Amino acid sequence: MKKHIWVIAEKRKGTLHSSTYELLGKARELAFKIPDTLVTCVTLMNRSLTPEERKRLSEQGSDVILNIVHKKFKRFDYLSYLETLNNIAERFSPEIILAPATTTGRTIMPALAASLRTGLTADCTGLDIDKDGRLLQTRPAIGGNIMATIKTPKHKPQMATVRPKTFTPLAEKYSETGIYHEIIPLINTSSKTKLVEFQEISAEQKSIQDAEIVISGGKGIRKPENLELLKKLAGLLNGTVGASRPLVDSKWIGHENQVGLSGHTVKPKVYIAAGISGAVQHVAGMQTSEVIIAINKDINAPIFDYSDIGLVGDAVEILETLYNALTSLKEEIPDVRNSQRTV
Repeated sequence: MKKHIWVIAEKRKGTLHSSTYELLGKARELAFKIPDTLVTCVTLMNRSLTPEERKRLSEQGSDVILNIVHKKFKRFDYLSYLETLNNIAERFSPEIILAPATTTGRTIMPALAASLRTGLTADCTGLDIDKDGRLLQTRPAIGGNIMATIKTPKHKPQMATVRPKTFTPLAEKYSETGIYHEIIPLINTSSKTKLVEFQEISAEQKSIQDAEIVISGGKGIRKPENLELLKKLAGLLNGTVGASRPLVDSKWIGHENQVGLSGHTVKPKVYIAAGISGAVQHVAGMQTSEVIIAINKDINAPIFDYSDIGLVGDAVEILETLYNALTSLKEEIPDVRNSQRTV
């Protein structure tokens, strides 16, 4: 009998989010270690998936796509999500259920675990399979000072949420023709909750995990006013601003900008760490960036052990020099998009 690893898809504004494909890639890797195991992507939508969406889910690792369709799923409906996921999990009995550690995942997965009478490891930074085929769930513990590996040996399904940007989507296509099932659930839950208001966060806040360039500041930028320099530089580079925990704890910037174990995990093309010493809690949230540029006046700062480019000096002075140089360079280069070509 086939076993199943489920990935609960994350959606934003009705479309599938990149964290879905990241988890599918990891689920595919886990499935190779358990004989006769299929990867199932579970989507809760208010519509059918398009052929393009089905194809991409298959290419990114899905053997089966289970699309649960109901008008209540146009937006997140807590009780409807919970009832639906509980019913189909009891019906199909997956071995493992994974979900992104987003607002949706962090809200619904603990309740689902309680409903299914099993355990849940939240905010995982690593997943593997042991010699007995059980899920190894690794996450920071004791304030990020140790990494704990957790098992759920006596209950099924084994459940975990994973921070976006922790894993990477498959580099090569898995398949183009996954099995597609569509289910219309019978939802009996009465409306005990009412959506009062939906407030969408600003583009700056929600872009930190999706930005290709992140410029993060630490205690080395000395005062909150110097964050404006980071914002100007980020604007010039079409990036966004991040921060280490001390800046957030000091109320210089919001938690939505925090990078690290107690903040967000980011994976941009370029990560600039300005005035950040490189504590393990921060490094865990950015060490998979493609290029890491560290700026610190302490030549022995741990951050240099993880950087591709290291600049020793005052972070604010170096950022000012970089900003001025890039501004001058931008003024010298003509705007090709607005220029007209004469033939």
